[in-house]
Amino acid sequence: MLSLIGWARSYAHPGWPMATPTVFIRGDKPVRLRPLKRSDGRDWARMRISDEALLRPVEPTVQGTWQEAHSPEAWRSTWSNLRRCANEGIVVPLAIEFDGHFAGQVTLGNIQHGAISECWIGYWVHSRYNGRGIGTVACALGVDHAFARVGLHRVTATYLPDNPASGRILANAGFREEGYLKENLHIDGRWRDHYFVAQNIDDLPGSAVERLAAQGRLWI
Repeated sequence: MLSLIGWARSYAHPGWPMATPTVFIRGDKPVRLRPLKRSDGRDWARMRISDEALLRPVEPTVQGTWQEAHSPEAWRSTWSNLRRCANEGIVVPLAIEFDGHFAGQVTLGNIQHGAISECWIGYWVHSRYNGRGIGTVACALGVDHAFARVGLHRVTATYLPDNPASGRILANAGFREEGYLKENLHIDGRWRDHYFVAQNIDDLPGSAVERLAAQGRLWI
């Protein structure tokens, strides 16, 4: 079984650049998270542009058009910023890799150590891979990465009231509801309310991946 204790972490830039262990879902297909790379830009843009109708209503407001926000120039700026923040230990940007292919992204953001020791988690999965449980597995891998490799005590997340699918993914990964935030994020052109969820490292027994494995949702 996957053990939190067995995940050694770097103290220079905890959790970066490191990949998670590989797990398997239905059909023995491997899933893991690996460090986001500059060369992911083409797949990143192509998938996000094709999924505009799904992503734009649930993601922070972009400047200009959706296409402009996913242009080669925009990717270079995005990647440069993510790499800088990762090297500073503020963010861990991870690609979701399904059967060897880029399938989406998990980000651990606003990483704080010391007395706070927490981060938030965000994710998206390309629509081509919907219905396979990849979002739940990727979220669980990200949570375990935050606890075991980044060395944090707490992970938080938010989701829109009209996006219950995201709420189910978070619940399956071990998150519990802690509150309701009024107009806390500017989403698709307006301020939106969000449910606020969180989990601490000692809330539940074992790791998030171990719990999914016990439910038969994945294999280690």
